[in-house]
Amino acid sequence: MPIEILMPALSPTMTEGNVTKWVKKEGDEVHSGDVLAEIETDKATMEFEAVDDGRLGKILVPEGAEGIKVNQPIALLLSEGEDASALQDFAAPAPADQSPAPRPPEAAPAQAAPAQAAPSAPPAAARGNGRIFASPLARRMAQQAGLDLTALTGSGPQGRIVKADIEAALSAAPPSAREPTPTQTVPVAAPAAPGVLTKERVLALAGNPPYTERPLTAMRRVIARRLAESKQTVPHFYLTVDCEIDELLKFRAELNAKSDAYRISVNDFVIRAAALALRQVPAANASWSDEAILVWDTVDIAVAVALEDGLITPIVKQADRKGLAAIASETKDLAARARAGKLKLEEFQGGTFSISNLGMFGVRDFAAVINPPHGGILAVGAGEQRPVVKNGALAIATVMSCTLSCDHRAVDGAVGAQFLAAFKKLVEDPLTMLL
Repeated sequence: MPIEILMPALSPTMTEGNVTKWVKKEGDEVHSGDVLAEIETDKATMEFEAVDDGRLGKILVPEGAEGIKVNQPIALLLSEGEDASALQDFAAPAPADQSPAPRPPEAAPAQAAPAQAAPSAPPAAARGNGRIFASPLARRMAQQAGLDLTALTGSGPQGRIVKADIEAALSAAPPSAREPTPTQTVPVAAPAAPGVLTKERVLALAGNPPYTERPLTAMRRVIARRLAESKQTVPHFYLTVDCEIDELLKFRAELNAKSDAYRISVNDFVIRAAALALRQVPAANASWSDEAILVWDTVDIAVAVALEDGLITPIVKQADRKGLAAIASETKDLAARARAGKLKLEEFQGGTFSISNLGMFGVRDFAAVINPPHGGILAVGAGEQRPVVKNGALAIATVMSCTLSCDHRAVDGAVGAQFLAAFKKLVEDPLTMLL
């Protein structure tokens, strides 16, 4: 009997995922450890590896399918000795509903489409459970053009609406049918619960100016939920320190001139200094729980990396035990694979402390939102020349402002201040980071 390949849970918070790409095709040989597909989770786009050996007999969920529930079958694997006849009792599951349209009263109960479905398909809204079967690109094009997907007939597999169907509908429809006029406004729906920002409420509050919709990705939804919960439930307080980094910049230039095998950045010094400061002040390397404050034995620094539609925090594990060159190499590799969606779960899930650096954008200082369950996050600004007083005289120094956000339940003000004092001393005397 064929082995069902299920939508995996690639992160603890994942309940559904999108199939962005099938790496293996139907008929391909599959070995344990081979990459089968790329799955978009609530965290990132990740590679999904095979567990069993066999031959990919049938793909049940096509590329671009969205909202596939965890543990829902997405493909069938034929074991050794099985042929295509073993697949006849299996059919592709209906995709998750992506449309806000209500189910039509006359809709028939959901039924799986037979494997030998005819090329033609009914209009989208007439399929099982009123679900609209369309590619993400087709949905986006229809949304931007004001097209009603329920009125279209798909030409893709199993009646799926694809890009060509949208283009055909746009070429056939008069302009007035596909583009709202400049004076057209969106009607305001019934009042939503207090605090719920429906699109209609936002439009009403903003006075209905022209706008462009950017659909919410799974990652953006999770970022919004987690950071809103953090600001609502974690009592933040902030401490700022100014660090003079002229000696650090000089030392960095000397190190980078000694070898082409590494390229150390200011941020690598920041990671190393923060890790050593947490080792010196272990009470700052802590997290809150309702039963106890958890003081972590290891120093695992999560470093914020900006992505096209969000951010991810790959982790430099045991950063206090790694030298500057090792940290530089690891952070460069983690950032590159984060942007390519190639990180493994354990490389971005967890950590004990966070660093967010916006200095490369010229930001002087800022206060970051804590990423639970971390007890703190260090926000690093740009190094810039400022007037300072040295030995009673005015001088110029390169100064970098760093702001520590603390969870006051786990990290008290004195502990945060001790951490920043240790961090500042290390940054201003970079040779001590080599000890």
